Amino acid sequence: MRTTDLTSSTLAALRRRRPYPAVTVTFPTDRRATPATAQNAVRLRNMVAEARRRLEADPDVSREARYDIGEQLEKAAAEVESRFFGDSLAIFAAQGEHQVWYLPRPAPERVVFSDTFLTRNLVAARERTRPYWVLTVAADRTTLWGGSNGNLQEEQHHGFPATPPSMTPDVEREERTGDVPGPFGGENARMYLRQVDASIEKLLGAEPRPLYLIGATQALALLDDVGNAAKAAVAKVVKGGLANGPASALTEAVAQARAEQAEKDTARVLARLDQARGRKACAAGLEEVWQVAKEGRIDMLVVEEGYQRTVRVTEEHLVPVDPAETSLAELGTQVQEDIVDEIIETALDTGSEVVFLPDGALADHDHIVAALRF
Repeated sequence: MRTTDLTSSTLAALRRRRPYPAVTVTFPTDRRATPATAQNAVRLRNMVAEARRRLEADPDVSREARYDIGEQLEKAAAEVESRFFGDSLAIFAAQGEHQVWYLPRPAPERVVFSDTFLTRNLVAARERTRPYWVLTVAADRTTLWGGSNGNLQEEQHHGFPATPPSMTPDVEREERTGDVPGPFGGENARMYLRQVDASIEKLLGAEPRPLYLIGATQALALLDDVGNAAKAAVAKVVKGGLANGPASALTEAVAQARAEQAEKDTARVLARLDQARGRKACAAGLEEVWQVAKEGRIDMLVVEEGYQRTVRVTEEHLVPVDPAETSLAELGTQVQEDIVDEIIETALDTGSEVVFLPDGALADHDHIVAALRF
């Protein structure tokens, strides 16, 4: 699976608690074909072998679970297809299940045992790729395009592509009045764009993403007049002749609008943090954010993309653990291998917004900060 397949319901299913251990294997991959494919295959075998060694050494893993999860890891490895490689790979395995995810952002080489899968790399990838919709409106055809990480492909669902309904022209009326409707004149055009508007409303309700509109001035004006789709768009690009793409032309057409939107999103995040600090409703640093996450108080969690920490929870405090100096396999459930992921998942469970910023952006806040609800 790819991050474009990561819906809210899919993420919720991945974050569901499972009998220990839910095993996550992540490692960077090379997009190039050969010889990188061989390198990726070797790394995959090594990581699966490491996970199986951990299963054997972990005192908290039953014999039945050890065998079952080992088999799931092998099945997952066999399903990996090199043609889908991005910047990293994530494998999830638990009793009776496994999944393979191809990620468009780097992920560290790790084997993690917990009672949930390590989803932070998927969430970060989805955030970084910033999925969006592009709707191209023309008199004879309206198409929907799904964008992710700067790439676009046409989507054929939720009523798209859309075309005008067939109607017989009123020849007598046209001859009598001399009024021949243009491509966006008359009731036929209005019916057509009402259909488009209803389809977009349904789409955004099911899969909310930023919406960019592309079309000639008349097309966009009429769409705005007949419904709410145009009002829901984050930007409009006045450019005709692109209903059939190509994807490269559409990507270029919305590039500036997307860059401007990214700047607005970052400014929005920083402004909310400033407001939270002004209200003294802000928590910063690992332990402080961990505490408020458990209390369900986080409204918006902001984390640097590469920030991770291994800790031991002792008397309601976090004690840092150096994985290089400690055998995590022997410690079993005593150690949280990535407490940052635990915080992210807890925040998502309580309806918090999670935002990732580049490494170093939160240096003044110890790399993690939260705006609080109360």
